[in-house]
Amino acid sequence: MRKSLQKFKYMTLDVVGTLIDFEGGLKDCLAGIAAEAGVAIDGEEALSLYRAARYSKDADLFPDDLVRVYLEIAPKLGLPAEPKYGERFRDSTKNWKGFADSAEALARLAKSCRLVAADDTGTEKPDPVFFEKVFDFVGSEGNSKDDILHVAQSQYHDIGISRKLGLANCWIERRHAQKGYGGTIEPAEFTAPDYHFTSMAGLADAVAVARG
Repeated sequence: MRKSLQKFKYMTLDVVGTLIDFEGGLKDCLAGIAAEAGVAIDGEEALSLYRAARYSKDADLFPDDLVRVYLEIAPKLGLPAEPKYGERFRDSTKNWKGFADSAEALARLAKSCRLVAADDTGTEKPDPVFFEKVFDFVGSEGNSKDDILHVAQSQYHDIGISRKLGLANCWIERRHAQKGYGGTIEPAEFTAPDYHFTSMAGLADAVAVARG
């Protein structure tokens, strides 16, 4: 039997993709460069090219790796393959916007448990080391991974590996109205999550109901 949503002491939150609209940010930046170059690009095609480039064996940590990614995908999109545009692509991450529901949902969720922005660990998911650092932090406060609900949109980066590590998870399916995996790599196999919502607002609503 899965644990009631009101029982979790922590929610570890994937940031880029779950709280922040990284696909929208990527497409907006590339569209801006395209407009300056006098060409048009297809947003979904750009995401597909991004995904293939981002998850190559030569990949570095995000967001620095975006310079390399841009230089790889630019010729395929008809964009200028110059380092200054790659740097612009990387630096655009600072201006990516949160999803419309993120801030309010976080404020509501913070009333029932501790929120941990699980991104700043020096590693990248699905590396188990990423999660182990989170487990160590929670353990230092006298708690365990059983007290954590991991909340994320990526099947590949989060839901599959969190299941393998015995961590309760919640899939925020941000692309529920679109086909495919967009800018996120497709998992080798789909993992049915413990909880499933199409927005952070949906999760916040469910927690509120669980709390009564």
